[in-house]
Amino acid sequence: MGPVNLNSIEEYREVNEKFEFLTGQRNDIYKAKTDLEKVISDLVTEMKEQFIKNFTTINENFKTVFTDLFNGGSAEILLSDTDDVLNCAIEITAQPPGKKLQSLTLLSGGERCLTAIALLFTILPLRPSPFVILDEVEAALDDVNVSRFTDFVRRYTVRSQFILVTHRKGTMEACDRMYGVTMAERGISKILSMRIGD
Repeated sequence: MGPVNLNSIEEYREVNEKFEFLTGQRNDIYKAKTDLEKVISDLVTEMKEQFIKNFTTINENFKTVFTDLFNGGSAEILLSDTDDVLNCAIEITAQPPGKKLQSLTLLSGGERCLTAIALLFTILPLRPSPFVILDEVEAALDDVNVSRFTDFVRRYTVRSQFILVTHRKGTMEACDRMYGVTMAERGISKILSMRIGD
């Protein structure tokens, strides 16, 4: 049978303590994993609820804003997969006055631009901002639609201050204050400001 190990009882105690310590750590990790999975599941459920609620609000407002900007027509934003709302695509369908209902990609550049502006002004009331910077968003619009755009911006100036970067004459005429950069001498830029109301 071989020699008797007289230290086996002590070795067993040490190995058993180590085994119990590691088993306790493993159980803690399993518990933490289960707790984290529950937290993630709860967060995903809450995110879905908030997303669907806000998406519904945005969709209803988008229909109204689109009709106001286009003087008629209809538009809607849709989820491509209602079962997986957090990962699915969002589709925009629009029907400007006198045209058939179609996808955003089939609209002209000006119509797409005005639709994007409508979507922007739909989201603004949901998360109001003290100021908004728009960089040449109306560049693709004709003069009539630039006028509609500036009228729409004016409505929102009660809640937010708008900074518009533009080269369009119609937009500049609608502003309260205008800042411009000129180069009076070669290589020397000068900033000019003017109050339009004055």
